[in-house]
Amino acid sequence: MESAMDYHTARALLEWQIELGATDAIGDAPVDRYTLSESTPKAKKPEQPQATPDKPAQVDPVAMAQSVAKGAGSLDQLRAVMDAFDYCELKRGARQLVFADGRPGARVMIIGEAPGRDEDREGKPFVGRAGQLLDRMLAAIDLSRTENVYITNVLPWRPPQNRDPKPEEIGMMKPFLERHVALAKPDVLVVMGNISCQAVLGKRGITRLRGQWDQAMDLPVIPMFHPAYLLRQPQMKRQAWADLLDLKAHLKGNG
Repeated sequence: MESAMDYHTARALLEWQIELGATDAIGDAPVDRYTLSESTPKAKKPEQPQATPDKPAQVDPVAMAQSVAKGAGSLDQLRAVMDAFDYCELKRGARQLVFADGRPGARVMIIGEAPGRDEDREGKPFVGRAGQLLDRMLAAIDLSRTENVYITNVLPWRPPQNRDPKPEEIGMMKPFLERHVALAKPDVLVVMGNISCQAVLGKRGITRLRGQWDQAMDLPVIPMFHPAYLLRQPQMKRQAWADLLDLKAHLKGNG
């Protein structure tokens, strides 16, 4: 049977395809790529996602603080558990823990706000100019941190740039403060400054609260101006003197 295409025509077509770039034959039979395959390839089943390990449960820092504070049976133990408490970010920027100063078991317990630069360096509350003024104020009513006053702060670590403590920082450290008061067993609490009033009494506005006796942690509480505030506003020393005399009268009347 003769081919439908003669030799010269076939050669011309082949040379034309070579000019177009078709230089290799990949099969003995032509393939019509415009027709669908009889068998459509099956789609691959999606791979099952691998099980991811469970995320560790988030720790409630306030609950943790309550737990470890409750377990402290002495002031030394409380200091140790506070020093080991790693959930407060303030600890990472402070030099050291500022725990307390003065006479444990004294009738008067002063609660300040937070350590400043001098306190952070020395590891004691109320040092520097504010501490010196506090010592003079106490001496005026026959009190002394070396004999009959115990001193601590709401926060044991210095906030960066001496900024005000945040509410969540106060809330996180309050269980330690409450345990501190319970172990120190004072007769009277003196809260100095707005932050202390907020932490102990849940109130702010020291100019309104100062000199007004209140009750917290099963103890009588008197708010006073912070010595640092008095250094900036010396005209307020008259009111501070009146509050000191009120404290002295309270101690004498309940002695």
